[in-house]
Amino acid sequence: MAGSKGVAIVTGASRGIGAAIAALAAKAGYAVVVNYSADDGGAARVVRRITDAGGSARAVQADVGNPGDVRTLFDAAQAMGEVLAVVNNAAITGNLIAPLVDVPPETIKRVLDVNVAGVLFMCQEAQRRMSTATGGCGGGIVNISSTAVKAGSSGTWVHYAASKGAVDVLTVGFAAEAAAHGIRVNAVSPGITNTGLHAAAGAPGRVAQQAHLVPLGRGGEPEEVAAAVMWLLSDEASYVTGAVLPVAGGR
Repeated sequence: MAGSKGVAIVTGASRGIGAAIAALAAKAGYAVVVNYSADDGGAARVVRRITDAGGSARAVQADVGNPGDVRTLFDAAQAMGEVLAVVNNAAITGNLIAPLVDVPPETIKRVLDVNVAGVLFMCQEAQRRMSTATGGCGGGIVNISSTAVKAGSSGTWVHYAASKGAVDVLTVGFAAEAAAHGIRVNAVSPGITNTGLHAAAGAPGRVAQQAHLVPLGRGGEPEEVAAAVMWLLSDEASYVTGAVLPVAGGR
């Protein structure tokens, strides 16, 4: 059953920033689709956290890099009510830190499948389902980018930074197309944030090691990124589209 604000789909929501966004969306009144690729246990914990707090949520497994899975994901969401918010958070690094020359071709392809094609597929399907021109109610899309776009992430994640650069371009271009369909499209660009992304790539201490590079002197928290996402989805941001909002402590 939809919440008071309709349904929000959050991709990659079984942990980290996605889990924080899902929890905050539920608190704001959305029924939440907690999308995940493989972490059944993590997705179940996020759903339980939401429902224990009185919210509505369900976990839906889908690989956003597969357009068939994306359609299935939206079908499941629409079974809960009207989809009014989509947060494209799912992203991977390939679980390694290395110069670009040492990144295996299959890793590059998979990163682009999830981080770029996945966001493109989600945006396409969102417009098909949400467009006011075809009977939908409109709504908001927020893509999760990264300040790695500015830095380039040389020596570590050039492939990942490149994928997020594509997300920035997509956000600006698609926002102009989707406006006529009653859909606002924005992005949040987190800086270095305390999530499991770094440990999965073999560098669990990376946030603490880089904190001195951040003007605010620390890494961000997933909840701080989630708050920015929810502002962009809110009526307070009703005249904001095509924006890429840094949440990076000044870096």
